[in-house]
Amino acid sequence: MAQTSPTEVSSARPAGQLDLTLLDVVLQVLEHRLARWVLLFLISWLILGQLNYTGITERAIRADELGWQGRWALDLAFSLGPEFDPASRTGHPDHLHTAVSLVNWGVAAVIALAATLNFWLISLIPLAVRSFLVRMGRDADQHGRGLPFTIQTGVMWAELVLLFIWFFLGFDLDFDFIAERTPHLIGLALHDGFLQGAALTLFVCVVSIVASTIIALIAALARLSNNGAAFGIATFYTSFFRGTPLLLQLVLIYSGLPQLGVVIDALTAGIIAVSLCYGAYMAEIFRAGILAIPRGQTEAALSLGLTKGRTMQLVILPQAMRLIIPPTGNQFIAMLKDSSLVSVLGAWELMYLARTHGRSEFKVMEMLIVAAVIYWLLSFAFELLQARIERKFGKGVRVS
Repeated sequence: MAQTSPTEVSSARPAGQLDLTLLDVVLQVLEHRLARWVLLFLISWLILGQLNYTGITERAIRADELGWQGRWALDLAFSLGPEFDPASRTGHPDHLHTAVSLVNWGVAAVIALAATLNFWLISLIPLAVRSFLVRMGRDADQHGRGLPFTIQTGVMWAELVLLFIWFFLGFDLDFDFIAERTPHLIGLALHDGFLQGAALTLFVCVVSIVASTIIALIAALARLSNNGAAFGIATFYTSFFRGTPLLLQLVLIYSGLPQLGVVIDALTAGIIAVSLCYGAYMAEIFRAGILAIPRGQTEAALSLGLTKGRTMQLVILPQAMRLIIPPTGNQFIAMLKDSSLVSVLGAWELMYLARTHGRSEFKVMEMLIVAAVIYWLLSFAFELLQARIERKFGKGVRVS
């Protein structure tokens, strides 16, 4: 019987065994809390280091407004070449580029370290609370080992909102101008008896939601029918409106229909285009939700004497709504933001007024920030409404 050499034994080892061993080592290392914090810092540093802070750092270097860390990086970079002048901190352009790169990575390291320390401090708060409860003679185990989920979420939201506020304050905004023009952007007053601003945007979105839902349901049922004509119309409709940009559809409807003798205003053209575009997307969502219901549900309903229409109304659609509502809610939020394209046709909606008021006083950034906040608040309201509808229909079947 031939003997197997050690080389042959090692070569007969499964190919994935080495990878599995390395994976086990990595998992064992990540079991230590310090290793997880170091890994978080390194990943954050590598990601943030890809950003370009050149404009900020070059201005700070030339104006000599850096702290001791920036001056150290600058001196180190310039000292790499013979043309270094410590007094004026001038030298070869390559040395300046090296200094900017070092400062960029330094800024990224500071931000990554701040983010890591933020998560670390949040994890330390439960330990401090438990220690305080033990000193007070209370049972710390009854209060759990970590912060409640809602508190953790609230802390992170508060920190991110403060970060956004700090970011916006860096633009040297004119708050008096913002306070003066914000009511116009919201649409608190009518313009010649018509809605404007966010009120008009919300009107376009609500009407388009109703129209696109009806269109989507009809198109989905046509896709599922055995009628060749209905199937052909539905497939052509969904293919065209999903395959062309919404902006192009707006222009075709607003400028193309008058060529056929049908003259419509910008608002009507915008509602038609948005409804047809999102109706095509939602038709596929409705079709997928209906197909997800087992065929046996339909057969059982038909065997009880229900017609196909009543079966769809009473049996299929109520069950399919659990699957349809989440992606449909996302489409409604996207529709709210894409309604800003109606401003291209001259409708006085939110984005149109933001650009108009901003250009009139050369304060475009102020108006764009206000528009962004209004869009965000409207989207947040839609998210809350979607969550309530999801809870009403339920995400699954309860088993007692």
